[in-house]
Amino acid sequence: MRIDKLLANRGYGSRKEVKKLLKSGVVKVNGETIKDASAHFKPDEDTVTIHGETIEYKEFIYLMLNKPPGVISATEDNMHETVIDLLEVDDALFNPFPVGRLDKDTEGLLLITNDGGLSHQLLSPKKHVPKTYFAVIEGEVTEEDITAFKEGVVLDDGYKTMPAELVILKQGLTSDIEVTIMEGKFHQVKRMFEAVGKRVIYLKRLSMGELHLDETLELGEYRELTDEELSLLKKH
Repeated sequence: MRIDKLLANRGYGSRKEVKKLLKSGVVKVNGETIKDASAHFKPDEDTVTIHGETIEYKEFIYLMLNKPPGVISATEDNMHETVIDLLEVDDALFNPFPVGRLDKDTEGLLLITNDGGLSHQLLSPKKHVPKTYFAVIEGEVTEEDITAFKEGVVLDDGYKTMPAELVILKQGLTSDIEVTIMEGKFHQVKRMFEAVGKRVIYLKRLSMGELHLDETLELGEYRELTDEELSLLKKH
């Protein structure tokens, strides 16, 4: 790998600024001063330092965000705050993006990464990666709704969903439920309940595949995935 790519990856400036940094003689590989921007090093074997401080190289970043309401699942937007705006500068440098979308008013688990291969794997319709949500529903959710979801419901555009698992946690004027879907259609959970004459008034994603929301994360907080979590995700 080229040394200038590493320095740019870690936020040491533009190509011009990186060349200037190298020429100043503060960059070393295995203790040897490197001034040539095109010089190569081996990320898994060589040690790169700047002013004596070791610089670590990571190709990919994997972040679990507890998405707050009011923030949109996009990399940039002129009108609204995005999930990328919530990241520290060091993490944003990797140019990550959200894997799929959560509605602006929906909370919960959102994976953010720059690994396009994993993102495609998780979002591919052929993979049927399950996604589980907690929701508060206006109206009483019934056994008939469980049956309807299990058979698949017809949305407002005529599309019939794949079977979904609906679990009633609390019944009443409002009902608490958990629902697991195998697709990711636009506003799918909300539209599924509209199809059975009910309205979602609160929605939170709890899991995606084997990745479960870390409930210790406050809204708007995030952390890197553990090796175990990443391994489970990559099984899909």
